[in-house]
Amino acid sequence: MPPIRMLAALSLCLAVLPALADEAQIRKVVEAKLQGARIESVQPAPVKGLFEVHVRTHEGPQIIYTDAEATSIIVGTIYDAKTNRNLTEEQMSKLLAISFDSLPLQDAVKIKRGSGRRVLAMFSDPHCPACQQFEKELIRVDDITIYVFMYPVIHPELADHSRAIWCSPDRAKAWLDLALRGKQPVADARCDTPIDKNLALGAELGVNATPTLFLGDGERLRGGLSSAALQKKLDTVARLTKAN
Repeated sequence: MPPIRMLAALSLCLAVLPALADEAQIRKVVEAKLQGARIESVQPAPVKGLFEVHVRTHEGPQIIYTDAEATSIIVGTIYDAKTNRNLTEEQMSKLLAISFDSLPLQDAVKIKRGSGRRVLAMFSDPHCPACQQFEKELIRVDDITIYVFMYPVIHPELADHSRAIWCSPDRAKAWLDLALRGKQPVADARCDTPIDKNLALGAELGVNATPTLFLGDGERLRGGLSSAALQKKLDTVARLTKAN
């Protein structure tokens, strides 16, 4: 939950906030404080009297909060006290979402299990410990098509392993052999590969952690999660997609 000092600051702000935001003033103050940042939007926050400022920095989108005239700037997380929902995180998920169909899936290693009816795109480094751990969860998930964008940023000196995977006759097997079992690929790494394009794409999308996942509806998930949690997410997306 938010620290006590943040709750106190929120209470103080709520007691004195005007009803309407001075958007021009908010933009002016925030841009001056966060040099080099770009303000993309200003809108009412989930807490009455506060305003949510969507900021684009070199590290990607961020959310901060201000009062109506930007006399106070709050950097932190807002929780719903009744449901314990992380409202800031939910909003960030929306800001970070993409169009799944916009991904160049031809540049990814395709792994299909069962019917393959559910889809997942993943930016992953086969030598990333968190990625290796997530593969142990992912192997338990059936009826899924996984598109692996090899993203060797944790150990860039080992990027030729990713290139060798792409040059392998069975890319899916070569990926799993390395990422899941630690078995290095034996194929020659001198064929044409999309690795450099994947690195550029990841930078464009603000992928700064591995693994980074994209569900079929474009929602972004940072880091690995349990197979049960992933199953739940995939089923929710599949259900909503079918309903639409």
